[in-house]
Amino acid sequence: MSDRDTDTTSESSYPHGRIKKSPSSLTNLSGSSGMASLSSVSGSVMSIYSGDFGNVDVKGHIQFAIDYVEQLKEFHIFVSQCKDLAIADVKKQHSDPYVKTYLLPEKYKLGKRKTSVKKKTLNPVYNEILRYKIDKALVKTQRLNLSVWHNDTFGRNSFLGEVELDLGTWDWNDKLNKQMNWFLLKPRTPAAALELENRGEIKLALQYVPQPVGGNKTLSTGEVHIWVKECNDLPLLRGNKINSFVKCTILPDTSRKSRQKTRAVAKTTSPVFNHTMVYDGFRADDLKEACVELTVWDHNKLANRFLGGLRIGMGTGKSYGTAVDWMDSTSDETTLWERMMSSPNTWVEDTLPLRMIMVAKLTK
Repeated sequence: MSDRDTDTTSESSYPHGRIKKSPSSLTNLSGSSGMASLSSVSGSVMSIYSGDFGNVDVKGHIQFAIDYVEQLKEFHIFVSQCKDLAIADVKKQHSDPYVKTYLLPEKYKLGKRKTSVKKKTLNPVYNEILRYKIDKALVKTQRLNLSVWHNDTFGRNSFLGEVELDLGTWDWNDKLNKQMNWFLLKPRTPAAALELENRGEIKLALQYVPQPVGGNKTLSTGEVHIWVKECNDLPLLRGNKINSFVKCTILPDTSRKSRQKTRAVAKTTSPVFNHTMVYDGFRADDLKEACVELTVWDHNKLANRFLGGLRIGMGTGKSYGTAVDWMDSTSDETTLWERMMSSPNTWVEDTLPLRMIMVAKLTK
């Protein structure tokens, strides 16, 4: 079977009927291919977060402007151009730059924005607007991090410099601040690297099937199908070695036999899994209380190392009336879950950034 084929694990049941009574001690009714044990996250925090930003000496400038558009309730970043960027590809003596933005500290909740990639130039012209749907009061609590990167199709992207603006002290009424201004690109500090570490992204599709074919219609419970397609730009924690796989748990069920996983794919930071997982026993109301936890790991003989994860659910902080720390989905993760709930029997797809999460502890 090739990497492009779809493979499916055995089904895991969501325990219908018992879930409201004891959300913390759920057991799964049918077997699954879950791992025998949850591997510990090895290494220090710095080693977990350490990123390969390339060895390019930062130079050059970027021209951009920012504004808050009251009518749209949007924060706009007008990215105009860069000049005199560093050379990332030494052999070919050029760079393929693009610009990426985050609002901090709400990095994961608000997501990143990116311009297009400009090929073979040290003086790229973008003239693109990056938009965030956000209240102005929240904007004033953020820092804008704007960074320039060389896009490497076959390897790790190289960092070419960044600019950071404190939006809390920014003078929004100064007309000069609404005009295009040139900013010097600066090297990344270790603290910023820790906060902004890219953990890659995962492409997946979800589907809720209210009445599975061949199922017992009197039970009126459905299935959640999770199609893990691929990951992109995963971090390298062991030099240039990586052997990644994905684990899945649907919380609040923390039993070991509920956990399913993909096979491991070696020697690539952009593995293709094409692996479908099926969980049954879901009523429509259960979907609002449940959360899909997907985590990506680097398989190692000694200890599997955590690369990143996400949680797809309603993000309400509660499950069946109980406060839980794992119901912490970002807006993009929640949007995908809501799309699935509103479109039964239809695959809904997205590519989401992996983030640092505290992996839910398994019970027996």
